[in-house]
Amino acid sequence: MDFLKTVANKYDIDITDKQLDQFNKYYEMLIETNKVMNLTAITEKDEVIIKHFLDSIILLKYIDIENAKIIDIGTGAGFPGIPLKIMVPSIKLTLLDSLNKRLKFLDSVCETLSFDDVKLVHGRAEDIGRKPEHREQYDYAVSRAVANMSTLLEYSLPFVKVKGCFISYKSVNIKDELHAAKKAVDILGGKVRDCIELDFDEFELNRNLVLIDKIKPISKKYPRKAGTPTKEPL
Repeated sequence: MDFLKTVANKYDIDITDKQLDQFNKYYEMLIETNKVMNLTAITEKDEVIIKHFLDSIILLKYIDIENAKIIDIGTGAGFPGIPLKIMVPSIKLTLLDSLNKRLKFLDSVCETLSFDDVKLVHGRAEDIGRKPEHREQYDYAVSRAVANMSTLLEYSLPFVKVKGCFISYKSVNIKDELHAAKKAVDILGGKVRDCIELDFDEFELNRNLVLIDKIKPISKKYPRKAGTPTKEPL
């Protein structure tokens, strides 16, 4: 994992030996479990370091999440939630996914890495986002899920408290997608704060971090019933 330390330092992110050990254990569990469960198509170590680990923690260059309450929506194999928890142990993290077998894997990861303050939630974002214990309860919602921005906003902003923020990890060419999502941003109580373009050309990886602040409470109409945000984006 020395490669991770080296590339993170390029972006002014320091990683301790303990954190490197945690990342290494996570990688080993990811690869071993991937043999029997489809968690990731990326398995070569240096690629995992860049495209999963560095990609997940790069937001720490721009956002202070110390002690924050964070939900990772559609966490999958645990990205970006698990790497963020490794880097900032003080966060209170909720990992949300619709597949229980992925959550069982993540439960094992959390136990192996001796995490505190991590909750695993099984369900669809549209359903969980209506539950009082989750609705508008989080400082940050994060997601690397592959969906258009309007759909992601309806999945995510219901979880974010007023004055909190939704952070979407998106690939290149986000401007048109963000423009098309303007109506959804307004309806769901959001305001675009920034779109940070990250250029990892040496690693053939490009990334945008879209930051959308929650400026007012969300209408009880949202999120709509499961499946609707995908079929009929706002």
